[in-house]
Amino acid sequence: MNKMKINIIKYTLLFFLAIGMTSCESDFTNPGASTEGDVVTSADGLELLSRGLHRRWSIGRQSPVYTTVAASGFTTGELRLINPGNLSENDLSIGGNALDGSNAIVSNIWEQSLITRKEAETILNNIDIVADAGLAGGISAYAYIFSGLANGTLATFFDQVPLVSEENAGFNSRTEALQAAVNDLDNAIQAIGANPSYQQFEMDALNTAQALKARYNNMLGNHQEAINAANSVDLNETSWFVFDDVNTNPIAFVSILTNNVYQPIDLTLGLPAGLQPDANDGRLPFYFQDIMPDMFDFRAGAFFDSPTDPVPVYLPGEMILIKAEAEARQNNLSAAVTELNKILTKEAGDDAFGIGADLDAYSGPMDQASILDAIYANRAAEMVMSGLRLEDSRRFDRPDSERNRTFYPYPNSERDNNTNTPPDPQ
Repeated sequence: MNKMKINIIKYTLLFFLAIGMTSCESDFTNPGASTEGDVVTSADGLELLSRGLHRRWSIGRQSPVYTTVAASGFTTGELRLINPGNLSENDLSIGGNALDGSNAIVSNIWEQSLITRKEAETILNNIDIVADAGLAGGISAYAYIFSGLANGTLATFFDQVPLVSEENAGFNSRTEALQAAVNDLDNAIQAIGANPSYQQFEMDALNTAQALKARYNNMLGNHQEAINAANSVDLNETSWFVFDDVNTNPIAFVSILTNNVYQPIDLTLGLPAGLQPDANDGRLPFYFQDIMPDMFDFRAGAFFDSPTDPVPVYLPGEMILIKAEAEARQNNLSAAVTELNKILTKEAGDDAFGIGADLDAYSGPMDQASILDAIYANRAAEMVMSGLRLEDSRRFDRPDSERNRTFYPYPNSERDNNTNTPPDPQ
């Protein structure tokens, strides 16, 4: 049995006994469980806990890998519900007042993000016990990456976020949460300098940190910072959430292979007329198992049709489209179209993941609104089921009719334990 398998088994035994914490500091202590101190007294324990961040984020139906794709997809019409008996997914597909703080998917986005961030804080608060500076830098980098991912994810779905882990924590604006994410990623990049070769699973730490920094700067409207970070990403490298026969891809395992929860809506991707993909778009056969299925039963392919399929942390195309958007928003329209054309004319063999549109270059009007519409449409086609469509819908100021919620209600688990929880957004 190799070392990675041993570490995963070790972590399985230890991690699920460790104390979990939310922002309201609920007491989840089990009398027979290990305490937080048991996992932070050695370099091995901290490294194990840092591996656990990857596991928490990606394994199971409660994981953000599953919940962010499901939530964003239903809210924006990217997904279709197969079985209304899946009550949380059903309420998301209805939206509006049908979606409340009892929804399990919304609660899991919130709780798993907060617990991930708390565990990252635990690692960073105890990193001094790691004597080897290179190892300490590597472990710290992953802790900062997942802290940044947690803060950025919370800001994607909620309009206010607690940024400290304490009883009755106060809430900050989503802008502050996104800035906290960027700060985390800056710290990750600095930590990687201590040991650039340290790597866990299949996640490329440096490129991941730069890519997420580009993503969250783009959400903040920090245009040049987003361009700079995107330019720092090596588009030939890949970064994955990895799975195996035991720890399976939750989207494939729960939804796509069973065909009992959800599937992508159809070849329109849930986009309005005028923004829907060209019939010859090479990304359609990439993301769909069959583009001419019987009974219009469209099913997802790509990263979601096998229980062991890895899921990308980010895509190279996202970086190119971030640059296109940032240039367009600064009214550098020729530069924006240059970046957009890299996506439109890209062939599968030119992309590290095999995603290519293989279309003609942009020939639409050279005004900002038209170019931004094309960028929005290509983000939808390039990053199907990425969990980013809701954020895109808001940022591109799409009509309310194209989504059934703008932000999510706060989970009952938070409201019942934190008197500072704000009123739910309308």
